[in-house]
Amino acid sequence: MKYLAFALGLLSVLFVVSCEKEDIHDDDHGTNYEYHAHIISPTTDAKHLNDTISIKVDFESHTGETVHHINVKIFNKLDSTIVYNMPTEAHVHSSGSYSHEDNLILSDRNGFSGHSDWIMEARVWGHEAGEEEVLERLEFHVHP
Repeated sequence: MKYLAFALGLLSVLFVVSCEKEDIHDDDHGTNYEYHAHIISPTTDAKHLNDTISIKVDFESHTGETVHHINVKIFNKLDSTIVYNMPTEAHVHSSGSYSHEDNLILSDRNGFSGHSDWIMEARVWGHEAGEEEVLERLEFHVHP
């Protein structure tokens, strides 16, 4: 009887140990990214309709970890109409840092109008949605 109780106890321990949950992203589990989004351009200076702005945002992990996802969005401050939303694929999976660069014409065709205020948002986050997400904002005005 002692041997049966010992065998059942041993099997119970082995069962518990063998059934530990595996994390499919084990390399990311518990990672401290310390993400930052640095908006280099445009600046907060006023712009004019039909100006071309340079968009440059540097995303980085201050701990040197992978930059998994990024997004740069420009929308109207008054009604939240989005006129720029890039890149089309947010998953960039870049080691340590990633730079997003583009040019945009502030034209009617692209959704801009004179005497309007705009917000540019730059977001960076980890492997899972919202994981250590960081948001940087910049506001600018467009004159006619």
